[in-house]
Amino acid sequence: MSFTKTTEQDSNYNHLERMSVKELLSNINKEDKTVPDTVEKALAEIENLVNVIVEKLKQGGRLFYIGAGTSGRLGILDASECPPTFGVSHDLVIGLIAGGDTAIRKAVEFAEDSKTQGWEDLQAYHISNKDVVVGIAASGTTPYVISALETCNTNNIVTGCITCNANSPLSKTAQFPIEVIVGPEFVTGSSRMKAGTAQKLVLNMITTSTMIQLGHIKGNKMVDMQLSNNKLVDRGTKMIMSELNISESEAKALLHTYKNVRTAIKNYNNGTN
Repeated sequence: MSFTKTTEQDSNYNHLERMSVKELLSNINKEDKTVPDTVEKALAEIENLVNVIVEKLKQGGRLFYIGAGTSGRLGILDASECPPTFGVSHDLVIGLIAGGDTAIRKAVEFAEDSKTQGWEDLQAYHISNKDVVVGIAASGTTPYVISALETCNTNNIVTGCITCNANSPLSKTAQFPIEVIVGPEFVTGSSRMKAGTAQKLVLNMITTSTMIQLGHIKGNKMVDMQLSNNKLVDRGTKMIMSELNISESEAKALLHTYKNVRTAIKNYNNGTN
C-alpha cells in the first residue's frame, strides 16, 4: 500500500500573510471544525485499543505514551492529568518524550531520529508484557517511536499508536493502530495544529474511557480526584452535598475528615461519619 504524508501536503490556503486577522482566525476555525468528524471515523480503532488497555490495567499493568515533539508533549500532558483527575498513581499512565524532560519545553535536536533511545527510555521503567505502549506521531515515521514499538512487539508487549497519516510505517508496526487523517494543515506541515488537536481528542477518549471502566467515576463525577486546590475542594464539597442531600457545612466536614469524595460518601452511607 502506498504511503503519502497528507500532513505535509500544501495548505488549502495561500498568501496567508495577506489575510487580515479576522480572515486568519475564520479559516483556522474552518479547518479545526473538520477534526472531530475525522476522529469519529476512527472510533472503532480507538475502542479496540481502549479495551486492551482496560484489560491490561485491571491485571496490574501500566499505560505508556511515547512520542517526540508536539506528540510527545501531548502524551505527557494526558498522563500528568490522570492522577489529579482520577486519583490514580503517577506510575499508572506514563508519558515519554524523545530528548527527555528537557524536550518538554525546548526542542532537542535529532532526538527523534534515534532508533535505540525509545526502548532504553521504556526499559528505565522496567517495561514488561503486563504493560501497553502507545506511540504518538502525527507523521507516522518517527524513528524514536517506531523502533520502540518494534522492540515491544518482539518482547510480547501490546502496542498501539495514534497517527495522522494513512498506511504509515508506525501504523504497520503497532498492533492496535489509530489513524486520524486530518489532511493538510492551515500552515503547511504545522502538525501542532489539526493533527495536534486530533491527537489530544483521542488521548482524552483513551484515558477518560479507561478510567471510567476502571471505576474512577461515580455517576458523572470525579469522586477520586485529588483535592489539590481550593477550586477542587469546593467541587468535592458540592459533589458530596448533591449525592447525600446534606448542607455545605456537613459536606465540608466530611471532606475534611476523609480527604476524598468517594470515601466521604461511602462512610456517611455506612453510618460511620
